[in-house]
Amino acid sequence: MSEAENQCLECDDKLIGRADKKLCSDQCRNSYNNKLNRDSNNLVRNVNHTLRKNRRILTTICKKDKATTSKDKLLQAGYNFNYFTNTYVTKQGSVYHFVYDMGVLELESEKVLIVRRDDD
Repeated sequence: MSEAENQCLECDDKLIGRADKKLCSDQCRNSYNNKLNRDSNNLVRNVNHTLRKNRRILTTICKKDKATTSKDKLLQAGYNFNYFTNTYVTKQGSVYHFVYDMGVLELESEKVLIVRRDDD
């Protein structure tokens, strides 16, 4: 076995134990795996952050079952219309973009309807 095969992939310490061992400790294993997954974790973290922010903005404006506001007010609060969890199309063809339980329907003259889905 070569010298490189006897070293921890994270800290380069000498490995003791099984011949196929790659990492010397739980700390090195966690650190190594976190580095491997950093890019995908950052993407997921950023998307989840934006979704939570969108929902927080909607719940602040819509205290009850529904509310109407301007698209500009949502944008000024930091709402990102590109991030939502699902869509719902009514029989009339209206498209609601939902952020979890909060739906947004764009109306005419830059107005939006915000609805709260009741999934009891």
